[in-house]
Amino acid sequence: MKFTEEHEWLRSEGDIVVVGITEHASTQLGDVVFVELPEEGATVSKDDEIVVIESVKAASDILAPLDGEIIEINEALSDEPSKVNEDPMGEAWFFKMKPSDPSQVEEYMTEDEYNKLIS
Repeated sequence: MKFTEEHEWLRSEGDIVVVGITEHASTQLGDVVFVELPEEGATVSKDDEIVVIESVKAASDILAPLDGEIIEINEALSDEPSKVNEDPMGEAWFFKMKPSDPSQVEEYMTEDEYNKLIS
């Protein structure tokens, strides 16, 4: 897995990248009450605002970590946004994308580097 400074995680599964937020981000947000996901089939550019998360504390935008196409969204989060608090690193992934340049993933932090950032 790789991690962004914006507290997103990226997990490569073949030529697909799964994206979600870290446990640290989930804790900072507090109870998540709404998640707005991108459209499947949308083409995005790195740093586009593509997900909106609303919690009891604040609203936050999630940025596209890579250039590419959104190929699947986690529909379960629309009905149960609280999953983001329950399992942010697992079942509460936001979307899967096919990056146009898979090497962009390598620009991000390892888990050890991310843990140093948040400590």
